[in-house]
Amino acid sequence: MKITEQIKQPIAYEMELFEQKFQLSMASKVALLNRITHYIVNRKGKQMRPMFVFLVAKMMNNGEVSERTYRGASVIELIHTATLVHDDVVDDSNRRRGFFSINALWKNKIAVLIGDFLLSKGLLLSIDNNDFDLLKIISVAVREMSEGELLQIEKARQLDITETVYYEIIRQKTATLIAACCSLGAASVKPNSPEVEAMRKFGELIGMAFQIKDDLFDYGDDAIGKPTGIDIKEQKMTLPLIYVLNHCTKKEKSWLINSVKNHNMDKKRVKEVIAFVKEKGGLEYAVAKMKAFQKEALDILATYTDSAYKASLKLMVDYVIDRKK
Repeated sequence: MKITEQIKQPIAYEMELFEQKFQLSMASKVALLNRITHYIVNRKGKQMRPMFVFLVAKMMNNGEVSERTYRGASVIELIHTATLVHDDVVDDSNRRRGFFSINALWKNKIAVLIGDFLLSKGLLLSIDNNDFDLLKIISVAVREMSEGELLQIEKARQLDITETVYYEIIRQKTATLIAACCSLGAASVKPNSPEVEAMRKFGELIGMAFQIKDDLFDYGDDAIGKPTGIDIKEQKMTLPLIYVLNHCTKKEKSWLINSVKNHNMDKKRVKEVIAFVKEKGGLEYAVAKMKAFQKEALDILATYTDSAYKASLKLMVDYVIDRKK
């Protein structure tokens, strides 16, 4: 059995019901809209976000979820899908999860409008049901994701990212969404409890480890998930590179910065940068940091009573680190 299926087992019923509810939450009177949202539903990924929502809710509440849990999972998917649709327009990307992106099939104007539609659907689903606490969690996540993305753009121009700034970028860009899913799961069954913050922190730590793992793929020998060296080509500052920039001679540092800034399309030069980062211990350092975040997340989980849901969350934390793409 695949690890993702194993993780999903204790919430299989909820996930099936969630898919039906999620489809209904996107319904519209406009045929074109329904055609596009049908396309979106049918090309879903691993569904890690709703899985976090349901696993946390069930762990907190003796295996029970509420209607709020389903709404919370739907809202996070609606709003996150909206940001992805907009991202593809911004990046001029034609593919998403191996399928054509919305903008590739229906052009930018329609894609932006679809993103706006999904965003408003998500907001209304919360407002119509007075789920203002859930809406606040999601809105904070969207604000932070936008800030993180802009902070990364601002810093990439100068290539002067410190490790502290790097953590702030990935906390906002990646970790905040997983944090929102986990705190949503807790808030849906135990509103205003200390659990909401504990689970937010748990999700944030998983998100940090997840992003560092992504950084490490750029230095892999096999092109899984994304071709190696792609972050360097895009002038993205990743943890292995930041570590080496701060632990090499002045001469090596200027060669590295020059390579990333002016020679990022030169395959041979990119290979040299990758080799240099490996030789200087950049990968080992990043792996150690990733494992430290993983351990912190597991320490939080250890404070809860054992259950099938807790076991699945533990598998999820390990999967984030061990995944191959």
